[in-house]
Amino acid sequence: MYTTALIVDDEPHIRRALRNALKEDFERIVEASTAQDAVDLAAAHRPELIVLDLGLPDRPGQWVCAEIRKWSTATIIVLTAHHAESEKIRLLDEGADDYVTKPFSPGELLARVRAQLRRARMAEVPGGEGVVTIGDLVIDTAARTVKRGGENVHLTPTEWELLRAFLRDAGKTLTHRQLFNAAWAASSGDPQQYLRVYVANLRRKLEADAVRPRLIITEPGVGYRLELDVGS
Repeated sequence: MYTTALIVDDEPHIRRALRNALKEDFERIVEASTAQDAVDLAAAHRPELIVLDLGLPDRPGQWVCAEIRKWSTATIIVLTAHHAESEKIRLLDEGADDYVTKPFSPGELLARVRAQLRRARMAEVPGGEGVVTIGDLVIDTAARTVKRGGENVHLTPTEWELLRAFLRDAGKTLTHRQLFNAAWAASSGDPQQYLRVYVANLRRKLEADAVRPRLIITEPGVGYRLELDVGS
């Protein structure tokens, strides 16, 4: 069980639905209906999770996310009624860990919350120097080796940098720009085109079925996410 969750939404029935979805996983749930209250309560209670609606009456939810990110590493999951890919990308770039589009099901929300909190609680962060096991993959980031089903897998230097970026934020959706900057640094070009090629190469080398990937998941128009719980 986790300690504190902060729910930020100006609609009481949405707050009630979120409270019911989260109550078994958290000892304490606090609620805010405005952006300023959200920032104040986050500072006072130091929640592990913040579920943040964008449509607040005094300031936009993006402001709340930016303010809290100045001092907190709490998991932030955004609720948005908008489907625009550009907005989702901006939210992730500003520090949100994930987003759920309204209308949402409590089951989907809870699954995303648990996945992000598991990632945040991992004692040894994947992507650090050590061994990470995902299904039949064994990735040793210190030795820069990958084995799949006991067989060595060769990765190019760029593929390694891309894989390390995925491992550092396993379970989190990373935008095309975030991945591009991690793997290509100062290079210029079209992030989506570069990534399409290199992600396809990684899938071919790492996935059991590159056509139906379970490890590197596409978030259409936004980016990609590495899943740790893929089974064997």
